[in-house]
Amino acid sequence: MATRHLLRSVVLQTLYEWDFYDKKKNLISILERNLKEYAPGVDEPEFAWKIVKGVVDNMDKIDKIIEKAAPEWPLIRIPVVDRNALRIGLYELIFADRDEVPHKVAINEAVEMAKNYGGPNSGKFINGVLGTVFKEIDPEGAQKKKEDIEKEKEK
Repeated sequence: MATRHLLRSVVLQTLYEWDFYDKKKNLISILERNLKEYAPGVDEPEFAWKIVKGVVDNMDKIDKIIEKAAPEWPLIRIPVVDRNALRIGLYELIFADRDEVPHKVAINEAVEMAKNYGGPNSGKFINGVLGTVFKEIDPEGAQKKKEDIEKEKEK
């Protein structure tokens, strides 16, 4: 498993636990424990810290974006795994350094986490929400992605 993919999974586990306990547990302790247990000796643990800090610092904005992009799904009804995969994906899609995390990578990683840890429809749900947001922030990129998908179907 690639280092950053592993770190995103650790961040998802961390945010899941923190969210599950209604944000009453110490987030720093949770992440430290998870890094030690699931990613010992990983090359760039600061990447996990950056994502956690970015998600937490922007959580109000991210949650409002989720509510707008998925109006039929109040935040509290979205399963904890999906909610936090979305938060990670939206943080990377909107707030992260574009040179470090391209749009496609942000979307793909969130979808993969949802498929691996969520329910049977989690990947589709995450892809739909992130796709909606991506169309708003980068309409030309969204059109190019759509054209790429059509070319793949023709093959």
